[in-house]
Amino acid sequence: MVDLVGMLKKSATTAVSWAAVAIGAAACGAPQPAVEKTAVDKGASSVAAPARLTYPVSKTVDQVDDYHGQKVADPFRWLEQDGPDTAAWIAAQNQLTRSYLDTVPQRHAIRKRLEQVWNYPKVSSPTVEGGRYFWRRNDGMQNQAVLCWSEKDDGQCQVLLDPNTLASDGTAALQSYSVTRDGKVLAYAIAQAGSDWNQIRLQEVGGKPLPDKIDWVKFSGITWSADGKGFWYNRYDAPKEGEKLTGINKFQKLMYHAIGTDQGQDKLIYERKDQPEWGFGADISDDGRWLVVAVHRGADKKNAILVQDLQEGRPKMFPGLVEVVSGFGAAFEFAGSSGETLYFRTDHGSPRGQVLALDLQNWQMAKSPAPLDSDGTRTPVGWRTVTAEKADTLQAAFLAGEGLVLAYLRNAASTLEFVDLKGQPLARPQVPDLGTLGGFSGKQGHAALYYTYTGFLAPPQVHRLDLSSGKSSTWFKAPAGLSPDDYEVSQPKAKSKDGTDVPVFVVHKKGLKRDGKAPAYLYGYGGFGVSITPFYRPMLQAWLEAGGVVAVAVLRGGAEYGDAWHKGGQLGNKQNVFDDFQGAAEMLIASGLSGKGRIAIAGGSNGGLLVGACLIQRPDLFGAALPDVGVMDMLRYHKFTIGYAWVPEYGSSEDPKAFAWLRQFSPLHTLKPGTAYPATLIGTADHDDRVVPAHSFKFAAALQAAQGGPAPTLIRIDTKAGHGAGKPTAKQVDEAADKLAFLFHTLAIPAPEAWR
Repeated sequence: MVDLVGMLKKSATTAVSWAAVAIGAAACGAPQPAVEKTAVDKGASSVAAPARLTYPVSKTVDQVDDYHGQKVADPFRWLEQDGPDTAAWIAAQNQLTRSYLDTVPQRHAIRKRLEQVWNYPKVSSPTVEGGRYFWRRNDGMQNQAVLCWSEKDDGQCQVLLDPNTLASDGTAALQSYSVTRDGKVLAYAIAQAGSDWNQIRLQEVGGKPLPDKIDWVKFSGITWSADGKGFWYNRYDAPKEGEKLTGINKFQKLMYHAIGTDQGQDKLIYERKDQPEWGFGADISDDGRWLVVAVHRGADKKNAILVQDLQEGRPKMFPGLVEVVSGFGAAFEFAGSSGETLYFRTDHGSPRGQVLALDLQNWQMAKSPAPLDSDGTRTPVGWRTVTAEKADTLQAAFLAGEGLVLAYLRNAASTLEFVDLKGQPLARPQVPDLGTLGGFSGKQGHAALYYTYTGFLAPPQVHRLDLSSGKSSTWFKAPAGLSPDDYEVSQPKAKSKDGTDVPVFVVHKKGLKRDGKAPAYLYGYGGFGVSITPFYRPMLQAWLEAGGVVAVAVLRGGAEYGDAWHKGGQLGNKQNVFDDFQGAAEMLIASGLSGKGRIAIAGGSNGGLLVGACLIQRPDLFGAALPDVGVMDMLRYHKFTIGYAWVPEYGSSEDPKAFAWLRQFSPLHTLKPGTAYPATLIGTADHDDRVVPAHSFKFAAALQAAQGGPAPTLIRIDTKAGHGAGKPTAKQVDEAADKLAFLFHTLAIPAPEAWR
């Protein structure tokens, strides 16, 4: 899945939002009634085989759970545990899947074309520290991008760190990095085999590795102090034996590590022993004075804010961390500081976002705390509005140059504004249209702002924006992608079941005949306030070249239209997301862009849940489904690793009210035996410690048992891979080749002659 959240961070190299624990819809018809006698509930002893495939036998156990007086069977519970039976099941399923995919006639041509399409240089926007430039570069088919540095702004790469040397199979990934302000010391986080667990290491820039090693780091940034003597990071206690993959991660700690010391000497900065599910994100102002800590309850974007004064030589305003925003009623994201004034992007009192400034002197002088606001947030005295809410959605804000950079979404595409600290316009940024801007890298007092731009037809390009003039120039452009002269990008609107307009990006060759025969690849996410904006994927370029249609639905549950759009697909409103997605499919059919049974639906993580729910609710509508690393057991998801963090988004089965709606759409629990489900290729990985693979294992066993038609139901279980981040290029190409081979075969799509 494309990391569209990380792309919008001010510095993607240093900040890892606690919302990263978030895992990633049209007329889906009414929710299916609760079905207690599915193939799962019956506890069938073997899997029924469709005409063309014989599935491995999935044994069952007599496991029945009581949810508020309602009995729900879980006969595949044994697949949650590692053991010889699970290992044998995985081997048998992978053998079946490989025997199917490896004999698809088009796969060789598809794999060959994907290697060609994938082989282009990929470059991130640079960060600048101490007059040195740092960025990532992949020359084309390297398994992992290398970390480059240069004394000049010329893009000439001196290799600072090559993750490809850390594992022979390319499965050691550079998760994040941060450089001291003098540009002399690098701290970087390495993830192994796709795990969310990281180890932080240090190295001199242009010199030798340092001995420091920090373990059990998860969902953490690396935030250097201004003097470069140490950094803040997040960690958990080491998991117990056998619990590294599936054990619950609670009681996160905010720590400070001093260079040259053992991790056991690290200083505990903040923890909440009374709040096991809280997580923390540390940031520091450009002047080095203010430590700003965001406190989150799981993946909920609504947070509290703590501030500490770090200045030396004068009395500190706040010698320790002080809570300046509480109540968890709104989202506050630190944008920077000027003197004793802090700036935040927030949806407090503004569902589409605004920038507020907090005068800490006024806050300190207040004699009593402010009352709770209507959204539950306790905001301090001293706020003032810098930029008021607009029709566009404010997605990011940060201080740079001599003012404030504002990144907006207009109909799910990016725009940029630059204003002074009173909100008055400065230079008008000249940036590309109808795409996604992200990877922002800039500092206060520096006129240069670097950012990436991408759209559906071209991979990310890096631009340098001169904030004093507003002029933008290309810093790096990949010689790849599709010509806009040959392809059309539009954004029609579909109708959801309740009449809501659902925008859908649609991409296809110009002159496409609208006779309903073209295959369509319909993608969605719809959750956690994640905005899905234009993106490029080599796999989808190949799909378009073969005459396919790409459709990306802007679903409720995201934040493309602000907090209200998110809430419209959250908790008890989750069915709206599925209705939106199915409405998008209906629009493709009604417009002749595709036809019933010609649409493949795809999504990962929360999007995997979306695909699983919709293929069950409307099996007649789709020809194929690709649910990746999906949350398929909505009754038990909170019992593994970081799953509890998603309760603010989904609700928990431990709550009777939430159980009622979760039971209505949980993919594992709503299958109807004997139904002809569309061809399905489920994807997961053995080291996924975000959405544990048991979700997909159990769903695959249950779907194979319930399948009443001849369409294949397969599961692809990757090894030495995780939820998706850091996956080696070779594995990405193999996965894409398998997916396209599956779709081409099941939807009867010929590979273009030019690929052969």
